[in-house]
Amino acid sequence: MTKIEAIIRMQRLEAVQDALTELDISGMTVTEVKGMGRSKGITHTYRGSQYTLSLTPRYKLEIVVHDHEVEAVIAAITEVARTGEVGDGKIFTYPLGEAVRIRTGERGDTALT
Repeated sequence: MTKIEAIIRMQRLEAVQDALTELDISGMTVTEVKGMGRSKGITHTYRGSQYTLSLTPRYKLEIVVHDHEVEAVIAAITEVARTGEVGDGKIFTYPLGEAVRIRTGERGDTALT
């Protein structure tokens, strides 16, 4: 099992959800986060004054998949979340040792389905 974390632009969430649904990936946790990277924030103008937001809002997706699904999920997220501009996000993967379904006590790969 592998945990995939993806930091994406907020406006790309629906497209990513649709792409994962096509892959039959049904479980995902979404968290609103703020962060900064190469983009160094966003400059806005309000009533003639400019100000910079150094932390930009993003969504953090957490998805746990079977090992054989990892590359397909990464490819799907990358394809639909990419705009070609700085700030498109990042994807991280982590190997998981165990998963337990609380309701039934199932463990391992069977807890994911």
